[in-house]
Amino acid sequence: MRGNPARRRALIDAAIEVLAREGARGLTFRAVDTEAGVPQGTASNYFPSRDDLFDQIGGRVHERFTPEPSGLAETMRARPTRELVTVLMRQLIERLSADPHGYLALVELRLEATRRPKLRAVLTDLIGANIDENVRFHLDSGLPGDRITVVLLQFAMSWLMVEHLTLPGLFERMPAEDLVAAMVDRLVPDA
Repeated sequence: MRGNPARRRALIDAAIEVLAREGARGLTFRAVDTEAGVPQGTASNYFPSRDDLFDQIGGRVHERFTPEPSGLAETMRARPTRELVTVLMRQLIERLSADPHGYLALVELRLEATRRPKLRAVLTDLIGANIDENVRFHLDSGLPGDRITVVLLQFAMSWLMVEHLTLPGLFERMPAEDLVAAMVDRLVPDA
């Protein structure tokens, strides 16, 4: 049973929902089993410890945020300009907004990582690899800017999403689309 990848993924997805809704203290095997609609004891058969469950959530969240390859390929047919960077950042907001529990779970993981050194190491590696991949994609695509441009965009977008999901009323005053356009204008050099 532990070798069933679909069941494992479903349990991790259930854990993401629990973590986003209840926080780290609420992430128990019992809560995951209940969320997944499986018999009690199932999650503990798949994950030897809560630490292991925490470690696996980050990777799954990033999988859920990965753009659909065909959609990304369609977007990337455009010329590599600052305007295309704006389109890509707006698409990122759409993907993250479509999975708010995934993003909130990632924020909870980051907070939990301040208390769990192993989780901190896992997230540092995972997010570092994500940054490296974003830099590689940006540069290989011929988009304007350098490594620092991409890192600044990623950090700015990360906090923008935290505000968007935790204090949505702020975006009634300052629409996210306008903020993204201004951010790209200020951070990405004109090609």
